[in-house]
Amino acid sequence: MESEHRVSTLELFFDLVFVFTITQLTVLLADDLSPRGAGQVVLIFTVLFWMYGGYAHLTNQVPPDRTVRRVLLMSAMGAFMVCALAVPTAFGAGGIAFGLGYLSVVLIHGALFTQAHGRGVLWFALPNVLCALSVTVAGFFDGLPAWGLWMLALLLQFVTPMVVQRVAASGAAGPEVAEVSDGPGQTVGDQLGGMNAAHLVERHGLLLIIVFGESVIAIGIGVGSLPLSVGIAGGAFLALTIASAMWWMYFVRDEGRAEEVFERTPTERRFKLAMVAYYYAFLPMLLGIAVFAAGVKKTIGHLGEHLHTGPAVALAGGVALYLAGDLAFRAALRIGPARYRAAALVLALATVPVGTSWTGAGQLVALACVLVGALAAEGRRSPAEPAEAAAAAEAVTGSG
Repeated sequence: MESEHRVSTLELFFDLVFVFTITQLTVLLADDLSPRGAGQVVLIFTVLFWMYGGYAHLTNQVPPDRTVRRVLLMSAMGAFMVCALAVPTAFGAGGIAFGLGYLSVVLIHGALFTQAHGRGVLWFALPNVLCALSVTVAGFFDGLPAWGLWMLALLLQFVTPMVVQRVAASGAAGPEVAEVSDGPGQTVGDQLGGMNAAHLVERHGLLLIIVFGESVIAIGIGVGSLPLSVGIAGGAFLALTIASAMWWMYFVRDEGRAEEVFERTPTERRFKLAMVAYYYAFLPMLLGIAVFAAGVKKTIGHLGEHLHTGPAVALAGGVALYLAGDLAFRAALRIGPARYRAAALVLALATVPVGTSWTGAGQLVALACVLVGALAAEGRRSPAEPAEAAAAAEAVTGSG
């Protein structure tokens, strides 16, 4: 049994600051519900979430239990705050400020990780620095050159885990990797996998619940100074019902089983599994909540009207994105069933005409029915038994 490693209050404080970037992205999307605005939100959040994951792995292995570590982590919080403040103009006047803030986030991360991996940190710190420089240089340009540099940053992030493991396994890494390796043939990626399962799951669960909180705030922002009528209260209740159903899907159905799977997964294979489950799958889940929140913000004051295409797509697309990420999360960990949520994804997208042809309230009702219906269908099955989680972990281990 692994020793207990709980998420510290400083890590939770860090998460609260990071989530401000998601709040800013929700505002950005609500102000520009177009393919261009959506593309900017996806690029900015994907780049930022990469380093959030880096810090989650960092504090898993280098806990902030010393003064120097705490100060450096707080400095990273300040750098994330700069990024968040620059989000609305990251593709314009605030691009350089965003890039410099992000570069600071990356440098502090590398400095802290040297305490666990010595000079071997260079094999993933250098690509991160190149990514941050690409984003910073993008601030000097407009149009296609800026978009191209942001895409380059994304490419660097997606290839870094593969490059690190391949270089280390080939022996080309030299003596630096020996400093961070526990045994023959073990790569830097394997060493990164030596993470505490309970801490990993708890940290990402806390992030998710804070982001759900942002969707609730979006309801209040959408209401604004409007008089509190029966219709407004009903719309707020429907939006909260949808958010609650999405919460239920992960925290009641998935979180505990995920921790069991990670605990039974050999430590050298946890890095790869964590990348798939808590980065690639979590990206659409978190983005989905932000997109849904933007849709709520634009809809709550127009519940009895036909919705424009943008808000209707945001409501349905946000829920569908979340479900797509959740399905990918379950597939990575081999937990199920999947068919009810897959059906809910399709039905959620089908609610767009309800909003555009009928009313915003009607679309919220339809989305609530879709999610509650999926949960009810799943509830007919018996809850996941420990044996099922063990079988899932064995399947993940066998395919590693």
